[in-house]
Amino acid sequence: MWRQIALVVSAVALGAATDPNWRPLDLENTLVIDTSRGRVLVELRPEFAPSGVMRIKTLAREGVYDGLLFHRVIDGFVAQTGNPNNRDGGASAHPDLAPEFQFRLAAGRGVIFVHRSDVREGLVGASPFSAVSALEQARDPASRLRAWGAYCKGVVGMGRQADPASGNSEIFFMRASARRLDHEYTAVGVVVDGMDIIEKLEIGEPPQKPDGMTRVRVASDLAAADRPDLQIEREDGPNVARRAAALRRAKGADFSICDMTLETRR
Repeated sequence: MWRQIALVVSAVALGAATDPNWRPLDLENTLVIDTSRGRVLVELRPEFAPSGVMRIKTLAREGVYDGLLFHRVIDGFVAQTGNPNNRDGGASAHPDLAPEFQFRLAAGRGVIFVHRSDVREGLVGASPFSAVSALEQARDPASRLRAWGAYCKGVVGMGRQADPASGNSEIFFMRASARRLDHEYTAVGVVVDGMDIIEKLEIGEPPQKPDGMTRVRVASDLAAADRPDLQIEREDGPNVARRAAALRRAKGADFSICDMTLETRR
């Protein structure tokens, strides 16, 4: 009997692992942010910003983010937090980081959904990116694809001062798309659950009654029972391909990667 149960459990696990439309969270690169409004999950993207992602995980593990406020929340733009002094210009005890505004994607990483003569756009996991055109890439086909984060709604970036190399601890959440930030700020990931929480944050510069991050952890550090049980659509799955095709037909030349969002399930 126990052997039969074990076989059934193994079959279920195998089915989940090979489902062409769904994948589990990468717990080592999932940020669990408990806020005064509820929980937010961020899928970090080390392919985009290895140093930025490492810094954020380090600060989470040191407890630096616990209790910090959303000190600047602009309707239709961003929600900023992560400065130990709870205002612009603060920084952690760690040194500032070099900018990671652009990156190189290895072959097989990411799916391109938008093909234009000047640029291509796609997803790595749930994170949107833009990349050089096919023509430009063909000039150096042996090189890894040159790309940059696309600042769509839900994207998480690292804040900085005027100096591009002044990123440190501040992070911001896009409450709406703002593609003017492309090439200008390091994109570290995207909200995959709890975007409604980000949208409910008290607005202001600073807000009169600011919301805060009560506790921030890396999902892999949590006890098994406390880890988020969430699956995300695969960017290379047939469901997403069909949805992208429908959006492309409906929006025509206006179709952009910011029109693409991946669904989740528990």
